[in-house]
Amino acid sequence: MAPWLRRTWSLRGQPPVLLQRTRSHQKVSVIAALCVSPYREQVHLLFRLHPQANIHAALVVDFLRQLGNHLWEPIVLLWDRLLPHRARRVQTFLQQSGDIHAFFLPPYAPELNPVESVWGYLKTNPLANWAAADLHALTSVARRRTRSLQRKEHLLRSFLKQVPLFLRLR
Repeated sequence: MAPWLRRTWSLRGQPPVLLQRTRSHQKVSVIAALCVSPYREQVHLLFRLHPQANIHAALVVDFLRQLGNHLWEPIVLLWDRLLPHRARRVQTFLQQSGDIHAFFLPPYAPELNPVESVWGYLKTNPLANWAAADLHALTSVARRRTRSLQRKEHLLRSFLKQVPLFLRLR
C-alpha cells in the first residue's frame, strides 16, 4: 500500500514526510467500463471494487451481467487482452448473450485503452502522495475518488478524446 509519489511543495527546510506501512501487500482491484451512449451525447464510468482479490473470469462475467442490466442498448466492448477477458467462461457468456459484442484491442497497446487513462489519472492526481493506513481506508478512498470522477463528464470525455480510435465525441 505504498503511495504513488509525485512532486510536492513544502516549507523550505521541512521536507514532506509520507508515513506508510511497509511489507503490506494488501490491494484493491478494480474493474470498470467507460460507456459512451449511441449518439455520443453522454459518457459514464461504471466500476466495481474488489478488496484483496485478483480479477478473474467469474468477476468479469458478473460485471458484464450488471453492465447488461444497467445499459439498455446493445453493448460493444473494446477491451484489452487481459487473461480473464479471454477466459473460456467469459467467451461462453458473450456467445450466449446476444446483446454484448466484444472486440479486443491490439496486444501491448495501453494507449488505445481509455480506461488505462482513468487509472493513470486516479493514481497520479487524487491518490498521489496518499498512503493508506489499512485496507478499509484504501477501499473507501478509492471508491470516493472514483465516484467523484464519475461526476466529471468533461474529464471522462478527455480520456476518450486522447485515444486515437474511431470514438469521436461531439
